[in-house]
Amino acid sequence: MQTVALLTISNVFMTFAWYGHLKFKDSPLFTVILVSWGIAFVEYCFQVPANRIGHGQFTAAQLKTIQEVITLVVFSISRSST
Repeated sequence: MQTVALLTISNVFMTFAWYGHLKFKDSPLFTVILVSWGIAFVEYCFQVPANRIGHGQFTAAQLKTIQEVITLVVFSISRSST
């Protein structure tokens, strides 16, 4: 369960890093790149421990599948709220 929770948090940050900048089209590209990289760093700080913890319970393929399902759910929720 800890793995799924960490992957979910990771995906929330990932969604902001990948798509959040689209709301700031007037900002310089270099600025949104740096901000996105900063957010992605936080995302990575959750994803790496999730995968390390989860690898004892799941195979790499199962972890990737869990990650993709969570990604779709988080993205769907974030798109429906805008």
